[in-house]
Amino acid sequence: MQGDIQTTRAGLQAVRRKIQIAENGHRLLRLKRDVLILELITIAQRIRRSEQDLGGLLRGARETLSIAKMMEGSLGIVIVSISVEESPEIRAGSRNVMGMQLPVFTANGIRKELSDRGYGLIGTSSVIDEAAEAYEGLTETIVRHAELLAAARILSAEIQRLKRRVNALEFRVIPDLYATRDAIVLRRDEMEREEHSRIFWVKRRKGSFR
Repeated sequence: MQGDIQTTRAGLQAVRRKIQIAENGHRLLRLKRDVLILELITIAQRIRRSEQDLGGLLRGARETLSIAKMMEGSLGIVIVSISVEESPEIRAGSRNVMGMQLPVFTANGIRKELSDRGYGLIGTSSVIDEAAEAYEGLTETIVRHAELLAAARILSAEIQRLKRRVNALEFRVIPDLYATRDAIVLRRDEMEREEHSRIFWVKRRKGSFR
């Protein structure tokens, strides 16, 4: 970098401006990195709780389904399942965190009233409704869990990118700029001393001819 900068006052000012810009950028990138790390920690905690919830909901849903199969038979479960006319809808949105767009999944139509499930209330036992409710709750939790996992992946990738940029500024760009500034200052001091020495000898020679 030193070879690209002229040892002039303008060159020195240009390097000082670059130092200021680099240090401001370094501070802002570190702030963004730290905020995203805190967000990732929060999401990681939610993921651990969500995994525990999923395990319990899955076991409960399987148990109610097993009971429903014993009461209604496998064929009865298949008939009930295909009678549902409306399928759930998952919409993907986003939320802003320090300029990052993190996913937000909105689930519509997962939870249904008894009358909206498509099968007749007469001729089916309550265990069918219990199994349906259990799997509806499980599905909602899966959607929320998927949202958290997607956000965690995006945050992890961005944090790694920010770490590389912060390290590049901190350990390479900014030290190089300071080294360039110091080299320019040193060279300008040398040039100033040379100029003073030249003027001194010019005056001395002129005095010797009088």
